Amino acid sequence: MLPVNPRDLEKMMRRLGIKVEQLSADEARIVLGSGETMVFRSPTVIVMRAKGQPPMVYLVGDYTVEKPREDTAVEITEEDVALVAEQAGVSMEEARKALEESGGDIAEAILRLKGEE
Repeated sequence: MLPVNPRDLEKMMRRLGIKVEQLSADEARIVLGSGETMVFRSPTVIVMRAKGQPPMVYLVGDYTVEKPREDTAVEITEEDVALVAEQAGVSMEEARKALEESGGDIAEAILRLKGEE
């Protein structure tokens, strides 16, 4: 590729009606159809606008892919909380927190509270 002076390139793009803008960003996220998310940390973001065309956005930098989280609501009954509190010898609040952290699994919550995990 031939070397191009950045100023000459900018002039040519202006003549063609292309505007280039560089944005600063701490993080950029792209949510994919599969539910995964591409996370760009400290990316270079370049927006190019040409007359009559939708803007083009370029994200330049390293990224990681985050898997989708499964946020399923778990119903925790007062009976479950009381059982865990009694078996582990802890308060109702501690038992509820352990049940929430274990996704409603009573045995795991008790083991977690007893320190046997």
